Amino acid sequence: MNAGAPAPVLSIDALSGGHGDITVIHRFSAAVAPGELAFVTGRNGVGKSTLVKLVAGHLPARAGRLTFRGEDLTAAPGHRRRRLGLGYAPQEGIVFDELTVAENLTLQYANRSLDRYEALFARFAFLADRLGQRAGTLSGGEKKILSFCRALAEDTVLVILDEPSEGVQAENIARMAAAIREAAAEGGRAFLVVEQNLNLVEEVADRVYLLDRGACVYDAPNGPDLRAALLDRLRI
Repeated sequence: MNAGAPAPVLSIDALSGGHGDITVIHRFSAAVAPGELAFVTGRNGVGKSTLVKLVAGHLPARAGRLTFRGEDLTAAPGHRRRRLGLGYAPQEGIVFDELTVAENLTLQYANRSLDRYEALFARFAFLADRLGQRAGTLSGGEKKILSFCRALAEDTVLVILDEPSEGVQAENIARMAAAIREAAAEGGRAFLVVEQNLNLVEEVADRVYLLDRGACVYDAPNGPDLRAALLDRLRI
């Protein structure tokens, strides 16, 4: 870390883990600073979702260390990580289908006010128009936006998003990108985003990690040669 640089919000040191007896992630390391937009990309099935589940505490680590806000949370459960300010929007099971849009947005709060969503409703007006609609009747892309807005409105210092643009229309992906950049720039929040849409990665990311077979094969700041570097390694 450079002298005078802020301490990372999240430090991942040689983290390994997976499902059952199968190790999926092998010695992954990263550091995410306040306000930084870190993206993880790669082919389907290389372990991206497993990685963020390990970080969020939804899967146990087998080796390595995870430090969040200066505290070793390698063995901490997900609810403790959430209380300390780590938010997580998963790839699947992203909404409660039987609840309304409004209930999905306010379920975790004692105060059921929707005021915290005012800026997000300005970007995604359809949510404000469908507050009484059951979330299960939304399209897949609309559910993604609902989950995205819920994660951004939470009082967290690190937001983990797993494939936020999957199934989302291009104009709404652009709105997501703007909301992420604004949250990082104005609120100093850090992001760890799993994403296969290289256009979104190029537009938003500060730093990019490429996974292949559960290991990081490329780690670099964003730049004009990013896409070429990623595609070259994806052909391995």
